[in-house]
Amino acid sequence: MELIKNFMQSTGIAELASDPVFLVKTLVMYVIIGVLFYLAVVKGFEPLLLIPIAFGMLLANLPGADLFHMDFFTKTGDDSKALMIDMVKDVVSKGSLLDFLYLGVKFGIYPSLIFLGIGAMTDFSPLIANPKSLFLGAAAQFGVPVAYAGAILIGFVPAAAASIGIIGGADGPTAILVTKELAPTLLGAIAIAAYSYMALIPMIQPPLMKLLTTKKERQVVMTTLRPVSKLEKVMFPVVVTVIVCLIVPDAAPLVGLLMLGNLLNVSGVTDRLSKTAQNELINIVTIFLGISVGATANAENFLAPTTLYIIALGLTAFCLSTIGGLLAGKLMYVLTKGKVNPLIGSAGVSAVPMAARVAQTVGQKENPSNFLLMHAMGPNVAGVIGSAVAAGVFLSLNSAGLL
Repeated sequence: MELIKNFMQSTGIAELASDPVFLVKTLVMYVIIGVLFYLAVVKGFEPLLLIPIAFGMLLANLPGADLFHMDFFTKTGDDSKALMIDMVKDVVSKGSLLDFLYLGVKFGIYPSLIFLGIGAMTDFSPLIANPKSLFLGAAAQFGVPVAYAGAILIGFVPAAAASIGIIGGADGPTAILVTKELAPTLLGAIAIAAYSYMALIPMIQPPLMKLLTTKKERQVVMTTLRPVSKLEKVMFPVVVTVIVCLIVPDAAPLVGLLMLGNLLNVSGVTDRLSKTAQNELINIVTIFLGISVGATANAENFLAPTTLYIIALGLTAFCLSTIGGLLAGKLMYVLTKGKVNPLIGSAGVSAVPMAARVAQTVGQKENPSNFLLMHAMGPNVAGVIGSAVAAGVFLSLNSAGLL
């Protein structure tokens, strides 16, 4: 009987029964996890990431499993090298499975490798053929500084505000890279907000597009882009890496690997490496990244008023970034005397290629002969670079002690 009693007391059920508040919080987390599974499996919203994230949340919220220890990764002090050594010692000596997987997030490995795969899958030809798209990609980062300022106004410290603001770039790996460095305890909420809004682009953007553009503007048919030579395609990733990383060195992990992946693709001599980056590598890293990020969203960290603020500010940032891109598109429409369809400005957010597809869908509904996809891909891939640069700026400011 004593053996049975000891066994029962060691179960997660006993832990839940011993603390009614903990029981309620855990049940609420299970409801949230269920919603994420529903969105991913039934609705098909970003399933490749939402399913691993939701399952990571499930693992982190299993009473008694003790699979993740956030306190290993959130110690503070002046000696960053010593803190990093202590963190690794804690993980090696006392860590569980998810602690080891989370090291890939903490060291910035997973987001950078995701960018390697994205680069290998991305065609920068529309941006090369129309460099003015960079302006639209930059304008679509408008929500980042506005959300940062808003977070400061409602009481977030600057580092946390920067992590929230980067949601406006609509780039999950970038948001994760910034947050793991500046506000690791908020990682779960920020990652879920970022990927949820990316998945909801077909619902969020069209009303804004119709609100801010006229029917005449949405019907504009753009001329075919010029052909891009192989030399231009090969030189582009090298030149962008040098220019961006000289100006914003902290953007090097993201921009550098993004451009390396693209070079593997366009060079024509590394097909095996390009295919690996596009398939096996990015799939493996996506699983590890999703589980690790989900593990940070336990009841203690996630069920707090700050989560609601993050969700609201993230949505605001995303909408403002879309608005910024659309207004820049309208400006280009005026400057080119009606040759640019403003809808492509909405694709300046860094959700490739979904934002470009939404611009194409909305434009074709107004004019069935309109094909905006390739034109929208220019701002779309420019937004990838723009979000990485924005992340580098925040990290640089933090390194300089200005956050």
